[in-house]
Amino acid sequence: MFDKLMAAQQMAEEIKKRLDTVYVHAEVESGAIKVTSTANKTITAIEIDEEFFKQADKEEIEELLLTAINKVLQQAETVNATEMQAATQDMLGGLGGMFGQ
Repeated sequence: MFDKLMAAQQMAEEIKKRLDTVYVHAEVESGAIKVTSTANKTITAIEIDEEFFKQADKEEIEELLLTAINKVLQQAETVNATEMQAATQDMLGGLGGMFGQ
């Protein structure tokens, strides 16, 4: 039983490492602001189009930046949850034998 629990913990750590290499992207205003994140919800890049930056005001940039960040974090959450759910089902299937199922 302990071995299966250790294997489950190791699998969870491997998934977390893998999710650090999965990237999601979001953009607003037809690419004026682009944000990249890992599936573990770490923002890795923010790009603001130079022409947009020159003509936009501070409040507009801040508002759109928040929107893009929230979009990319939602996408990261979706990927993360999907991966974790699949892994949990795999782990529970493996743990079922532990309880005679």
